[in-house]
Amino acid sequence: MRLKRTVTCGDLTVDNVNQEVILNGWIAKNRDHGGVIFLDLRDRYGKTQVTFNPDLDADIAAEAKRLGMEDVIAVRGTVQLRPDGNVNPNMPTGSIEVVATELEVLNEAQPLPFLVSDRESGSEDLRLEYRYLELRTAELQNLMAIRSKAYQSARSRLNAEGFMEFETPVLMKSSPEGARDYLVPSRIHRGKFYALPQSPQTYKQLLMISGFDKYFQIVKCFRDEDLRADRQPEFTQIDIEMSFVDQDDVLGVATRLARGIFKDILDYDLPETFPTMKYEDAMEKYGSDKPDIRFDLPLVEFANYAEKTEFGVFKDNLAAGGRVKALVLKNAADKYSRKATDGLTEWLRTYYGLKGLAFVKMDQTAFSAGISKFFPEALQAEVISDLKLEHNDILFFVSDTEARTLQSLGALRIELAKRENLIPDGVIKPLFVLDFPLLDWDEDSKRYIAMHHPFTSPNPEDVELMQTAPGDVRAQAYDLVINGYEVAGGSIRIHTGDMQSRMFQLIGMDEAEAQARFGFLLKAFKYGAPPHGGIAFGFDRLIMLLAGTENIRDVIAFPKTTSASSLMDEAPSQVDTQQLKELHIKLVE
Repeated sequence: MRLKRTVTCGDLTVDNVNQEVILNGWIAKNRDHGGVIFLDLRDRYGKTQVTFNPDLDADIAAEAKRLGMEDVIAVRGTVQLRPDGNVNPNMPTGSIEVVATELEVLNEAQPLPFLVSDRESGSEDLRLEYRYLELRTAELQNLMAIRSKAYQSARSRLNAEGFMEFETPVLMKSSPEGARDYLVPSRIHRGKFYALPQSPQTYKQLLMISGFDKYFQIVKCFRDEDLRADRQPEFTQIDIEMSFVDQDDVLGVATRLARGIFKDILDYDLPETFPTMKYEDAMEKYGSDKPDIRFDLPLVEFANYAEKTEFGVFKDNLAAGGRVKALVLKNAADKYSRKATDGLTEWLRTYYGLKGLAFVKMDQTAFSAGISKFFPEALQAEVISDLKLEHNDILFFVSDTEARTLQSLGALRIELAKRENLIPDGVIKPLFVLDFPLLDWDEDSKRYIAMHHPFTSPNPEDVELMQTAPGDVRAQAYDLVINGYEVAGGSIRIHTGDMQSRMFQLIGMDEAEAQARFGFLLKAFKYGAPPHGGIAFGFDRLIMLLAGTENIRDVIAFPKTTSASSLMDEAPSQVDTQQLKELHIKLVE
């Protein structure tokens, strides 16, 4: 390469007129205007128009004419003002052009599978197959720049608060809890396996025991679980841990970090303190432990009214310990025909297992349609008065088990908000959700499991309930929710061997299993473990919010599909029998 660039394609302005420069980049556009060739040359910094005039050099003009989209070239030339009428106000370099005097073709590109100038010209699968081309698009170049800036923002702000950055092992002991581990067979230790970390949980606790009171790392984590648009099998966390702190200390650090990143990237001022909400209240009011509070549309308790109806489904579910909740959508009944409500019902049945969705509409001063015939006139008047219903309102009902009722109506709340444009643009609403349950009942295994992880400390006020009513114990756990996404989560940790053993017992792990899986941590607790706690930001999800996209694959350079595969390099792939033999592995049908 003889023409090494002296400036980038986004650098040049009118201040550079008459300077000789060398540009390197990709051809974004090639135009022939009466024999004069105009190329838009692009790199990640911008675009510059390059002109090849056959009157100055017919040979390089002819060479430039034959070049195509995405060919990689180097150009030497002189910066000139564009002629009057040819200025492009939409380009930072739109006032100048480079008149070429020398051209070097560095690499010629084959015909493209989709247009780099139009990302939507290819399907998502095609774009993932040629991800290195999609990454050239202006949209993804911008998203990767946002991601890079967020890395730097997080590091600088945590450094300023006195945190030390660590790296913890990627090959670790398997301890599946929640999602499945990705396992790595050992060639040297026959029949034994490492696991890729679902999080650095035990390592950061060991660092607290080691005396490093402020730890962070930006770390890859791996979970073998069912995927969705905002989840990947490998993902990135900003992992934070602190000693000698309480919950408020951790929330304070998380608040300052989130405020700093949003200010650095978007110049958006989040509030100095974030509102808080108890888990139970979030579920009852919004049907979600990660509620989107940018819009009003609360769930309404309807059991007292349901008992007075003549609707058997309500009465049967209440008698069986179920719930009846409602949701009022204002001035929209005329938009929800029987076909539309049937569509919502089928959607909820498919994705949430709901048996049915009921509704009534307000017609002037009384109920109509749906299950209105099951509401006596006096009950209608009571509901209309209490819920302040007006003409053309529609009232949706869900009656099922508690979990299904809340989850389904919470999902319906979000869906209706999207349909009715209730979510304001340009608004960012953070929220801390607190007081999660320590335990969750797993119906399949008939035992309690840790709702977050088994190292989460119970609320000190509820310790006695661990023996008498485990399901009522609150955890010292917390999530940071922004615009309906869980952006960060953490807890105050258990720091004594006795309490950790009690927790293991609650989730059905006997002493032998606890020692086999976590004996190293229990041993460490015996040598002076400080009280500690932390929080981990889902970095990819945070970038989604900063970038304004709803697909996590948009903000990861080389993502996986929802089937955890890479279309570009065809991972996962088969390996040859010799590799398997060295690992002492034999595949079975």
